[in-house]
Amino acid sequence: MKISRRLLARNFVFLVCLCCSCFGVIHGIQASPAHSPKQQDEDFLVLPGKIGTRGGRLVASLRSEPKVLNPVTALDLASKEVNALLFADLIHINPATQRTEPALAKSWKVSPDGTRYTLELRHGLRFSDGKPFDADDVLFSFKVYLDEKVHSPQRDLLLVNGKPIQVRKLGAYQVLFELPEPYAAAERIFDSVSILPRHLLEQAYQKGEITQVWNQSTNPENIAGLGPFRLKADVPGQQIVLERNPYYWKKDTANTRLPYLDELIFLVIPAPDAGVLRFQAGDIDLIDNLSAENFAVLAQDQSAKHYHVLDLGPGFEYDFLFFNLNDLSSKKLPAIQQKQEWFRRDEFRQAISAAIDREAIVHLVYQNHATPLWGNVTPSNKFWIDTALRHPPQSFEKAMSLLRSIGFSRKNGPLLDAHGVPVEFSILVNATNPRQIKMATIIQDDLKHIGITVQVTALEYGSLAARVNESFDYEASIFGLVSPDADPNPEINVWTSSGGTHLWAFAETKPLTAWQSELDRLMLLQTTVLDYQKRKKIYDQVQEIVAQHDPVICLVNPNVLVGVKDRVEGVRPVVMQHHLLWNAEQIFRAKSQTKPQ
Repeated sequence: MKISRRLLARNFVFLVCLCCSCFGVIHGIQASPAHSPKQQDEDFLVLPGKIGTRGGRLVASLRSEPKVLNPVTALDLASKEVNALLFADLIHINPATQRTEPALAKSWKVSPDGTRYTLELRHGLRFSDGKPFDADDVLFSFKVYLDEKVHSPQRDLLLVNGKPIQVRKLGAYQVLFELPEPYAAAERIFDSVSILPRHLLEQAYQKGEITQVWNQSTNPENIAGLGPFRLKADVPGQQIVLERNPYYWKKDTANTRLPYLDELIFLVIPAPDAGVLRFQAGDIDLIDNLSAENFAVLAQDQSAKHYHVLDLGPGFEYDFLFFNLNDLSSKKLPAIQQKQEWFRRDEFRQAISAAIDREAIVHLVYQNHATPLWGNVTPSNKFWIDTALRHPPQSFEKAMSLLRSIGFSRKNGPLLDAHGVPVEFSILVNATNPRQIKMATIIQDDLKHIGITVQVTALEYGSLAARVNESFDYEASIFGLVSPDADPNPEINVWTSSGGTHLWAFAETKPLTAWQSELDRLMLLQTTVLDYQKRKKIYDQVQEIVAQHDPVICLVNPNVLVGVKDRVEGVRPVVMQHHLLWNAEQIFRAKSQTKPQ
């Protein structure tokens, strides 16, 4: 499962991959639809870059269909991939530069003490249904995200030392954000909050129904955002069709309103091999999250099939194994509760980690397009990674030493706990994710060497998510975590005990251990320290605690492997999330090939 660090997503929080409303273009300027505002009335953001060709469609793929089109509740990466194209934020993190830049807010000022941010909004903007945008939409959006009753995953990011950010309207296009205390990388938190249309959602919010809106049965006409596209059609299990937002607030240097494309289509193709075949056949223009095997296959036919594949290097994703550490006292799961006596021991998790051959996973699962990992920060994040963390090789001797130290024993047969019970457990994986299945199989084989029996159970994504997040009817699982940002702040809801992506103890309301209390303290502390060197030392301590106590057992950091058809231009691949579509408004088809192929 892939999970967004900022929310919940790779089998969850998740794999990624993508019909014809044309408006006339006269001298490079889009002719406005009936209710579209005139360009001179709008405070456009002008994007530099290659001037594109108007028209046509682009097709990409998704491994699973989005669960919701509601940014307030979206957890899985498929939902987030689509939502990123339907909605916009106030201040945006550019994935290419990893720096903040203006978006719906054209400028901002920060008070000398770093606690007051005054944002100036763009004038004359409209949602994709033609209704105007102003400060009231911003206030409404933050009210929803901050509401404890809504349980939005973004709420964790809008708290400073446990206290919520205050939002005040200063004018129709001016908003003041007041922080309880200085907040490191405060500008970056705005990137995580999609601005909502108050005129469409306020009534649902007042009725307490905001989390129930905008699902697959919703009429596209009732969904509106400020992103480059708007929803045209959603055919469950088959495809999602987006069309150009005629009111989009960005244009190119030739004064053409973006996006260039008429349509952007996501085909739902759960099987990775099927996606590759569709890409080779020309049915898909972009393909993301390629397996190493499929990358090798595609690399052989690049010239003949008119596409190119790229290994972008280590990304911001990592695979990990974790055990069920939830409080099961209210659940009728006695067998799992008994095994939690093992799972809760640091030495047990450390022994499992020591017995796993990470190099084998890199070689056999990723064909060397990955890096072994022992901590929760990937090598691509050079600004924040703790380079002092040890990278111990696989050692069955160390694993057995750790297990013996807490009463486990083994002669020639299975590993026995202190009560003489053979040690065995199951690992749940996503049935549509062959990489996870292979990893679990390698771990299964490794643990045989220390007498542990492992069953690998592959489940459909919905069933897997329900067990991990709701019923807690599981023993161990493998997920993937992916971050849209290099900064530590999105990690708050992963590593704090009350965080919305605190997978190994999802229902934890207070720290269960002393080291968890320390993780809570450090993660909150780093948010308030403005000096980078001091903040880096704090976050190094977080990484050291994770590596020492193994609440999740980090395994590998995959490289980002992608493919792009030669007929597509304007694509600027990056290693951060939304590798290929982060600048979808500037992507276009080659002028000689604007018709679907």
